[in-house]
Amino acid sequence: MAGLGAKLFSSNTVLTAAEVNGYLADQAIMRFASTAARDAAFGGAGEPTLAEGMFCYLDDLNVLQSYTGSAWVSVADSTSPRILQLLTATTNTQATFTSNTPATTGLTATITPKSTSSKIVVTCSIGGVNKQSNDTGVDLYIYRNGSQLLKVGASICRNSSGNEQNGHASVLYYDNPATTSATTYAIFGSSSANNIYAITQHQSAYSVMTLTEMSS
Repeated sequence: MAGLGAKLFSSNTVLTAAEVNGYLADQAIMRFASTAARDAAFGGAGEPTLAEGMFCYLDDLNVLQSYTGSAWVSVADSTSPRILQLLTATTNTQATFTSNTPATTGLTATITPKSTSSKIVVTCSIGGVNKQSNDTGVDLYIYRNGSQLLKVGASICRNSSGNEQNGHASVLYYDNPATTSATTYAIFGSSSANNIYAITQHQSAYSVMTLTEMSS
């Protein structure tokens, strides 16, 4: 404000409203709801004139822009994916699978996307994957809203001896649910040999799911 004060009080020059607003616009980061609101804020009676080096923030796009003297450009590349939200869920309740029909492991999380174009990155670490005396293993699946998306693990920890075997599994899946409604992801499991003693979260080991919404 020192420059403005000097101009107001050290000379006989009287600034117009547009000149005052222009000076303030040069010194601040302006905030607008949209590009239309931004463009309508300049050039009218009492409004500032666009000048190189001005900055503004757009609420609808969540981007910071600067004026080059001929156009507004984003300070950061607004087309690059950005993290919009992230949430995590855990369980350490043992799940036992008695057949090759998928059933829930208890690992589940719900996210409400902010945009229909968002991608959801599903990251899971399934602990306590175990098969006991039978010749079987653990099959794993990703479900979305109760429907199977894909099988992500087959016969984990299986061996031909029938001895107990322990391990863990990791899952990474990139999904496009194309909705802004609440969306539930879950990990299901089954016994690959269609018999008992296929387990996740064995002996209270933790399984963790992280859902990350990315802009398109």
